[in-house]
Amino acid sequence: MLTRREFSAMAGLAPALGKSRRPNVLFILPDQLRAQAVGCYGNSEVQTPHVDRLAREGLRFENTLANTPVCCAARAVLLTGQYCHRNGMTANDLRLKESSVTLSSVLRGAGYRTGFVGKWHLDGGPRLPGFVPPGPRRHGFEFWAANECSHQHFRNTYFRDTPEPLPVRGFEPEGWTDLALEFLEGSKRDGRPFFLTVQMGPPHDPYGAPEEYMKRYPVERVTLRKNHPGERAGLAGRKELGAYYAAVTAIDDQVGRMMKALDDAGMAEDTLVLYSSDHGDMLGSQGLPLKRKPWEESIRVPGIVRYPRQVKAGRVSRALFSHVDFAPTLLRLCGAEAPRGMQGADLSKVVTGRSEQGPDSSFFQIFGPYRAGKVAEGWRGVRTQRYMYARYQAKPWVLYDLEADPFELRNLAEEPAAAGLVKEMDARLAAWMKRTGDDWSYNWTEPVEDGGRLYKDATYYSVKEYLAAGGQRQ
Repeated sequence: MLTRREFSAMAGLAPALGKSRRPNVLFILPDQLRAQAVGCYGNSEVQTPHVDRLAREGLRFENTLANTPVCCAARAVLLTGQYCHRNGMTANDLRLKESSVTLSSVLRGAGYRTGFVGKWHLDGGPRLPGFVPPGPRRHGFEFWAANECSHQHFRNTYFRDTPEPLPVRGFEPEGWTDLALEFLEGSKRDGRPFFLTVQMGPPHDPYGAPEEYMKRYPVERVTLRKNHPGERAGLAGRKELGAYYAAVTAIDDQVGRMMKALDDAGMAEDTLVLYSSDHGDMLGSQGLPLKRKPWEESIRVPGIVRYPRQVKAGRVSRALFSHVDFAPTLLRLCGAEAPRGMQGADLSKVVTGRSEQGPDSSFFQIFGPYRAGKVAEGWRGVRTQRYMYARYQAKPWVLYDLEADPFELRNLAEEPAAAGLVKEMDARLAAWMKRTGDDWSYNWTEPVEDGGRLYKDATYYSVKEYLAAGGQRQ
């Protein structure tokens, strides 16, 4: 059921939707997929023919960005259209407030059939077994085939409306796609427009895929990026990158299955397909693992939109399209206004080709300590078309000229000649923080202490216990 706040937020939407044709929406979200690991983003080694076809038949955003590049926070930003300090999801394994107004709840209230398949990771508490009961904790999703989070890419389980676990068939993306096809078949009979999101666990570590895909990426044929320091113990190298690519290709085949199902059902013309990810993966670039970093491998993700009825095929946009913009953009494309409280920009005119004007910059946030690699504290950042800048509260951290230095090999932050540019980017960042209500004194522990738990080695701690035990937040 929708809350009173959600109904209030949707007041007046029905006239806006009117009787015009409303698109179905299929939002596909693999976990931890960086843009640099997709063929149509310039990677000639990885095999992604179905996703590349989506790009040829629609719009590819060159600069799709994760405002907070870590799983739970990113998913909450995508769903609420709010920065994580606003929605409270400042770390992993917290629960999204039941009072949150979400993309899914607004669309359900506007007459859409809503469905969630895959990794939820917004319910807090233990990741396993991962049952989320029907009701407000599902935030407007009607059809449910999901778990909280497991990163078990084989022999996984999921839940529907009872706490009895059900097996996920084969490699996890195959099983999630089976369930997505079930939803699509039901929508064909239902008659309402639908919003379905399919959120797959791979290519998130542990890296791997079925053997048939692993064989496509022998170690000797995998190339490390120019900003990777080379093979060394403890750092992801060619073996891990090959396994990552194998998972990306396995997911691509499942995208093909979903596209064929839309074609066979006669729904392709009326379905907006959005392919993206929650964040990227450093995979050893800059000598670092995983995410939570301000480098392109961590913050830049795919952003591909195919909607034959309104999106001209083969377009590429350089507009900055960040996670906080997804919900207001999709709502407008579905004929609805973004509810008050959503902080992202509406880029629907960019999607439909009526404008190329997007935000002049994007804003990034990471809260709290993290003890692995070189990231020792929270940071904030801002990215323009040309520059990426991030700082700690006490001092600048990184500044890159992305046009002259796309692999971010030369940090300008402490070069005297760049002092004026640092000052300019600091001013941009300060403006973003003021505009969004962020502050360096923001207490990121409050959402955790308000019922959230953090995870380490199959044990759940309060935030104080967790950090005292040397926990890191991924």
